[in-house]
Amino acid sequence: MVKLAYHGHSCVEIESGGHRIIIDPFINGNTHAKVKPSDIRVEAVLVTHGHGDHVGDAAEIAAANDCAVVCNFEISNWLGAKGVKTHPMHIGGSHGFDWGRVKLTPALHGSSLPDGSYGGNPAGFLVFMGGKCVYHAGDTGITSDMQLYGRLNPIDIALLPIGDNFTMDLNDAVEAAVLLGAKQAMPIHFDTFPIIAANPQEFIRKVEARGIRGRICMPGETLEV
Repeated sequence: MVKLAYHGHSCVEIESGGHRIIIDPFINGNTHAKVKPSDIRVEAVLVTHGHGDHVGDAAEIAAANDCAVVCNFEISNWLGAKGVKTHPMHIGGSHGFDWGRVKLTPALHGSSLPDGSYGGNPAGFLVFMGGKCVYHAGDTGITSDMQLYGRLNPIDIALLPIGDNFTMDLNDAVEAAVLLGAKQAMPIHFDTFPIIAANPQEFIRKVEARGIRGRICMPGETLEV
């Protein structure tokens, strides 16, 4: 079993067996977050790509927890130059850690860093913890490759952006869940800003009509998988 805690936007904590990680820790500046960076206690920070609303508070949280940021090579170099402990990876690669295993998948997006530096290729994460597979898509459009991700890695829950404009919308996210063959699907990356307003209940209705269990976890809430 794994427990997910949602902090709004794309920020999700995953916990299992006493181990906890956080993905895309955009907390300061995220009006939906019910926590502060100083509240976060994790063994690793995962960052999908270089945009400020995803790198967020990664450096502060990693330093406070004496843990590494798991990210692509380019973001690793950028953070490393600031004294942050990192574990560099890249698309298609996987690695086992004390807390579980992670594999990077492609994401269709950009990845410049907050100061304009090159951030490498954006990614999604397949996270294996507690006998479960959690897919965090990162910021992405829909791609038929998602069918392959799910065929090779049976997905217990897919965390999918639905906010449109910068990512796929909720209708494409429903199709993505189907392509992935996910057992469950949860919407993320919506309502943080007016330009990405979306209705999570509509996503749930549509994904369940396709035979996939929909899960809503609003900021500050948790759910078990």
